[in-house]
Amino acid sequence: MAATNSGSGSGILRLIFIPSVVTLMITILRLIGELQHWSRVWFNPTAGGGGAIIGITWLAPIFGVYFALKLSGAGEGLERVGRAIMLAVLGLIVMIGGSFMAFAPFIQFPGKLAVGFLLILAAAALQLPAWPALFKTLLAYGYTARIPVALVMFFAIQGHWGTHYDALPPEFPQMSFWPTYVMTALLPQLVFWVAFTVIVGSLFGGIASAIFARRMSVSPAH
Repeated sequence: MAATNSGSGSGILRLIFIPSVVTLMITILRLIGELQHWSRVWFNPTAGGGGAIIGITWLAPIFGVYFALKLSGAGEGLERVGRAIMLAVLGLIVMIGGSFMAFAPFIQFPGKLAVGFLLILAAAALQLPAWPALFKTLLAYGYTARIPVALVMFFAIQGHWGTHYDALPPEFPQMSFWPTYVMTALLPQLVFWVAFTVIVGSLFGGIASAIFARRMSVSPAH
């Protein structure tokens, strides 16, 4: 019964509730830190915001492990751990290739953005057959994590807040608000970063599941 409940819609919502609240709190903290010009080591306000210690990107592997162990404990663990890890690694490679194709300025051909994002979506979809319960959980968590960021970016770009949420890459062309928002916020947040969450969470969740299964197999019987 636990396995059925954990794989249902309500079961997924219960599983992701606390991680989603934690993620939202970190998003709010980061926004405040950047608006208040706190240390750039902790709150990097430059385009992309890469490397900042306070951020939600780091949570994907952490919650990937958390969800994997919770699902395993509920009877929805992996049957073929090696396959799941292999597909996660393959998905990571395809996602990097798709991102490179979509965003590299020196690659130019009609529809390159669409092709790049389709590759990113395909990379995430590779995780479904390996561990459906974890895939659905990470997908739901990914959207609860990234929709608030997309909303923050909507207002930040309009208001020129001076945060990484509205900072544009130096080579980004001049556009009106809506194309800018779709290209720099909506598509990256709801496609790339959700796919990143699914793939990275699946990789670390698969590794954690393998370690957990090994420990269970060697633990002495009582």
